[in-house]
Amino acid sequence: MFEYTGLTEAGKNVRGIRDAESSKALRQVLRKDGVYLTDARAAEAGAVVGEQKTGLAREVDIPAMLGFTGVSTQDLAIATRQLATLIAAGIPLVDALTALVDQIEQPRLKRIMGVVKQKVNEGASLADALREHPKVFSELYVNMIRAGESSGALDVVLVRLADFTESQAQLRNKIIGAMLYPAIMVVVGIAIVSILFVVVIPKVTKIFEDMNVTLPWTTRILIGVSSFARDYWYVVLVAVPALVFGLRRFVRTPRGRTWWDRTKLGAPVFGELIRMLSLSRFAKTLATLLASGVPLLTAMDIVKNIVSNTLLADVIDKARDAIREGESIAAPLRRSGQFPPLVYHMIAIGERSGQLEEMLQNVARSYEAQVEMRVGALTSLLEPVMIVAMGGGVAFIVFSILMPIMQLNTFVPK
Repeated sequence: MFEYTGLTEAGKNVRGIRDAESSKALRQVLRKDGVYLTDARAAEAGAVVGEQKTGLAREVDIPAMLGFTGVSTQDLAIATRQLATLIAAGIPLVDALTALVDQIEQPRLKRIMGVVKQKVNEGASLADALREHPKVFSELYVNMIRAGESSGALDVVLVRLADFTESQAQLRNKIIGAMLYPAIMVVVGIAIVSILFVVVIPKVTKIFEDMNVTLPWTTRILIGVSSFARDYWYVVLVAVPALVFGLRRFVRTPRGRTWWDRTKLGAPVFGELIRMLSLSRFAKTLATLLASGVPLLTAMDIVKNIVSNTLLADVIDKARDAIREGESIAAPLRRSGQFPPLVYHMIAIGERSGQLEEMLQNVARSYEAQVEMRVGALTSLLEPVMIVAMGGGVAFIVFSILMPIMQLNTFVPK
């Protein structure tokens, strides 16, 4: 695999990734396509191996340093579905990966799949090749691929992976889209109020400074807040980021993470929504893993890391230990008190009937529907509440300024 740059016959600069036996062969292949090679280097030099640049890299990958993979869930889902189609058509894995590399447009994913293709061509399994890039291919993804390779149903597993990835991305996008408008309203409201307190209000209330009168308590509060915002704005700019940084550091500790997860689940309105999201992810992931042939204990271990809530993850971990000792899945979930009756009853029915995967899918669909409905209702409720709150704040400011002006004739000197 070579990363190359070249010139077309029209003089346009082009760059890309191409498979060739040598740089000389690459030059001949590109010449047939009307591209004149100007530079070529092995793809490994610019690809991510173990999510770190090799020593031959010419550029610093800043997004990777900051923790951004540059590969969206949608990009990964599309590539997964394309690979499933190629393998289902009977194309050998190496040839399918070669065709996939040519089809992928996302640069970073294209480089990574080029390296994966080379590893597979050298004799590694697809799962082992993907496991070298944990920031792009999760443990769930790798284990499902491994199960598909072991069972000989890799194309089926890839289709399930694509469906799972797309459904998770769609649910997340719906939630983000629903909360985007309220978030913009909050930001704009804070910006407007900040400008009023720092710039506008001090100029308006300056006329009251020379008046030896007793101002209404609302006006005194307004002047006090405005003076603090004008004189100590830098304290706010330092204190808020410091508070956020300190909270993030505390949350990263085991004790802080437990406190934060418990607080989130116990929060009014949003706590139940967060629990439903976690339960939906638990049921959907476990159903997908079991349907793909991943052993139950391994699937429970993977799901524990997918849930991303320490309280629920601890329950799943204890359930896995109980299953190892011969218990059913539903019993430890019921004892925990963290899983609603719908979940463990459906799981118990699935265990008795031999349709556990289907029951888990039903649970996931049920909670996804409830999440969408609650997010929609919450958004509809937030909009008027935020408008009323912003209107109330503006009304307080206007009232505090106008009251002294209207009562100028009635002010009594101190």
